[in-house]
Amino acid sequence: MKDIVFATNNQHKLEEIRRIIGDRFRVLSLKDIGCHEEIPETSDTLEGNAMQKARYVKEHYGYDCFADDTGLMVDALDGAPGVYSARYAGPGHDSEANVALLLGNLEGCGNRKAHFSTVIALIMDGEEVTFEGRVDGEILNERHGEGGFGYDPVFRPEECDLSFAEMSADAKNAISHRGRATARLLRYLESK
Repeated sequence: MKDIVFATNNQHKLEEIRRIIGDRFRVLSLKDIGCHEEIPETSDTLEGNAMQKARYVKEHYGYDCFADDTGLMVDALDGAPGVYSARYAGPGHDSEANVALLLGNLEGCGNRKAHFSTVIALIMDGEEVTFEGRVDGEILNERHGEGGFGYDPVFRPEECDLSFAEMSADAKNAISHRGRATARLLRYLESK
């Protein structure tokens, strides 16, 4: 089984990716390769941040790897929180604070349309490639479900009557932004 590094310290993302990829590749985390520093994300695009993280690992640790960046884009908020989704409520805040701020900013708003996008950047054998996944849906008025992470309790995809947090991991991965981007990554890896 071939090893590949996923440039993340986010345990939720790591578990999701490992579940989607299954036993086709052994996915190593940053911790597995001894990278404990916070990798900079200073780009104003998802693609830029994903590539920045992948290049950092390649340059500092020598591993072929992939990295992702994900954003929730809300129509009524002109695409916010977007690239700042993980730190929407400011530095030092968590998912609960981000969700609370989002719901507060949408209070009384009739347009709840939103989409999640994930961009995965892969550096392998000297090549740089990106893969994107997107899912359209809406922001709910309140939290629903106990599963998932991040904005999952308040995001309902068009394809389903449940929030991401109400779905099983496999059901979510089948239609999610990260699942779609990872499926494209996997097809590419298997073609090599």
